[in-house]
This record gives sequence, structure tokens and C-alpha cells, in this order.
Amino acid sequence: MTVRRIGSGGPWEDVVGYSRVVVAGDAAWVSGCTATVDGAVVHPGDMAAQARVAFGVLVEALASAGFTPADVVRTRMYVTDTSRWEEVGRVHGEVFGAVRPATAMIGVAALLHPDMLVEVEADAVRQP
Repeated sequence: MTVRRIGSGGPWEDVVGYSRVVVAGDAAWVSGCTATVDGAVVHPGDMAAQARVAFGVLVEALASAGFTPADVVRTRMYVTDTSRWEEVGRVHGEVFGAVRPATAMIGVAALLHPDMLVEVEADAVRQP
């Protein structure tokens, strides 16, 4: 089976040594996506807006590999303030409400940049 590794050109891919998406057969794994646009974190302080951008990056990454949100079987959301979980949860529902993937929301002390409030990732299996 061929494994494809697709980069996004993000500022940390070469430093850390990862791909935005890895595809093996009919499965894809999307690395953590944040509200980073052109190397800068956008919407500091606004968890919902950051979640929208992060999920947009994730959906775009899926599309670059030939997958859609309907193919997603599992998501993970990392938030720096669990008291604000609903802000991220509602955005997840906007993107995946009808898909209903398995998911987890995990509270973390911090993310890579101090302005980052949320990071999301997904696993997908192409539908026949």
C-alpha cells in the first residue's frame, strides 16, 4: 500500500517534521490544525472564531487528499480553557453535526503559540 504525505507549507512542518495529511489506502489522518493564517495566529481571545478557522484548515486538508467531512470517523479538539468548551463544540456541530464522528475534547495547559486557544485533528475513511 502506498502512503502519501501531503504538506500545507505551514511554518512548523519542516521544523517538527510532520505532514498536514497522511493517506494510506482509503484512510487519512489530519494533523493538528489551528487558527494560523500566513504564519500568524488569527482571532486572539475568540475561541469560536479560532475553531472556525481551524476546522476550515482541516476541511481544506481533507479536500487536498480527496476526502470530505462526510468521510471523517473521529475528531479530537484540544482547548486551553475547558470552561469555554461549548464555543468549540458548537463549531464542531456546524461542521460535523450530520456526520457525527467519534470525538474527544481535551483540556490542555497550552498550545504551540500563546494566542492559540484551540487545535483540532481528524481521522477519515473514504466512503465507497
